[in-house]
Amino acid sequence: MTQNPNLAALSEAGVSVWLDDLSRTLISSGGLQEQIDTRSIVGVTTNPVIFQNAISSGGGAYADQIAELAKSGADVDATITALTTDDVRNACDVFAPIFEATDGLDGRVSIEVDPRLANKTAETVEQAAELWKLVDRPNVLIKIPATAAGVPAIADVIAQGISVNVTLIFSVERYREVMDAYLDGLDRALRNGHDAGKIASVASFFVSRVDSEIDNRLNAIGTPEALELRGKAGLANARLAYAAYQEVFETETRFPDLQAHGALPQRPLWASTGTKNADYPDTLYVSELVAPNTVNTVPGKTLEAYADHGWVNTESIVGLEGSSREVFAALRGVGVDLDDVFAVLETEGVEKFEQAWDELLTATSQQLDAAR
Repeated sequence: MTQNPNLAALSEAGVSVWLDDLSRTLISSGGLQEQIDTRSIVGVTTNPVIFQNAISSGGGAYADQIAELAKSGADVDATITALTTDDVRNACDVFAPIFEATDGLDGRVSIEVDPRLANKTAETVEQAAELWKLVDRPNVLIKIPATAAGVPAIADVIAQGISVNVTLIFSVERYREVMDAYLDGLDRALRNGHDAGKIASVASFFVSRVDSEIDNRLNAIGTPEALELRGKAGLANARLAYAAYQEVFETETRFPDLQAHGALPQRPLWASTGTKNADYPDTLYVSELVAPNTVNTVPGKTLEAYADHGWVNTESIVGLEGSSREVFAALRGVGVDLDDVFAVLETEGVEKFEQAWDELLTATSQQLDAAR
């Protein structure tokens, strides 16, 4: 099999392409391996919505295991934990060769803590450690949301030597807190005797949702100046995030001390990169977010669109901090409250994952009842 040239070019430009999807059927059918062989996929992310779709509509893929769990008396939470950790473990095994070939940079598979714990620090830390032990693979990443309660949990989990994918980041201000938490966690991990080179982390910065929320507000304002700014906020926000990443990991003095002990930088990860507005190019948040040491988690539909007609713009991020700040100044100038935007997006992000988890609980409970 040969790699798609568009996606191969994206990888060569320094972007690690991770698939934003996972299911038992995708693994068992060989579809995941095919994505690796033909689409330059070097990792996978999951979230409650993905698992809700996979398990609720998975047909017979999960039936035998659910029947066994029902027979053993497992409750719905234990069942979901078993189903999801098995899928992630098996996916980790598929990606093991990439993990080894890249010295742990890629070949990563993410699994998220229960979204109902998003505002509970201690419980998040406890479940992150539990998931780490259950999956029992060095290439797993435990996803923790970047809520006010999640930030200290990130530091605590990193301090235990556990690799973390920080999710639901919307603002650069919160992103800076996340990077500080990562560095604090590394400091503590070293003092706890962990090998810093074995601890990985990515920071998942959501993109398209920013445009969706801000575009709605710009449409409501309705002035020519406001309407002219539609579709510019998401990319500007990501570019400012990358500038913050460069500042912390390439310019400031704190990280080199940790790097001397083998520590890895916490790479920016572009999430929510499927275009939600049909007026925008369907590969916009992939083609226009190209920079070294980044990850892009791509939904299947967007992946195929990029394979067909995506382009690589190597001048899409680096050096655009100034123009991105001008976009934000213009947004404030027409009346967009950016602090409120980011607060709303974080709250809605948690709520969407909680809703998907509740739906998964209901569907799995029904399957358990039927199996009994």
